[in-house]
Amino acid sequence: MQPNRNYAKELDQILAALPKRQPSRLLLHACCAPCSSYVLEFLSPYFSIDLLYYNPNISPKEEFEKRRDELERLVKAMPLKGRVTLLSAKHEGEAFLEVAHGLEEEPEGGARCFKCYRLRLEAAARVAKARACDYFTTTLSISPLKNAAALNQIGEEVGEKWGVPYLPSDFKKKNGYKRSLELSKEYGLYRQDYCGCVYSKEESRRRKEAKQNASDS
Repeated sequence: MQPNRNYAKELDQILAALPKRQPSRLLLHACCAPCSSYVLEFLSPYFSIDLLYYNPNISPKEEFEKRRDELERLVKAMPLKGRVTLLSAKHEGEAFLEVAHGLEEEPEGGARCFKCYRLRLEAAARVAKARACDYFTTTLSISPLKNAAALNQIGEEVGEKWGVPYLPSDFKKKNGYKRSLELSKEYGLYRQDYCGCVYSKEESRRRKEAKQNASDS
């Protein structure tokens, strides 16, 4: 990984060089509506966007569907400047469990998460190739809990494999995360209290329990 790269600056340079007449086509992997809100607002003036909801890590299936429905509601409600087409994949929970096998005890943000990044970005690159997109990227880097350097490295690796350039990004920068909170409030978006997988849900439960026990003591 190259943690000293300024991915936000690299993105600005690419955006400045994009052709003005015909918008380039972007495959944007979306993890949820709150994270997508600012990213869509920021990127829609520059791209024609295919928005891919592919998140086999999210459990249970009802949670997967709730986050998908919120994303669909957001796309319909936001006055976006460019075309945005939502592509929703099936819930493939077994695909996540397969890559997470043996890493169940890893802490949130560790090796299991990197495997999950790769699973989702690989799917995004594959769809971007099939739909003849000029670039692909993900909303994941807007979260302060996600490793932007790892996301960009993995994205560039799978992009090279599939022949679609990965759009470098760190959407939390330049108040991106703050803006996503504002948009979430404006549109009344459902904000989940765990990343998505069964392991992050359990970790979230333990944190709440520990906090409650501390306040009771």
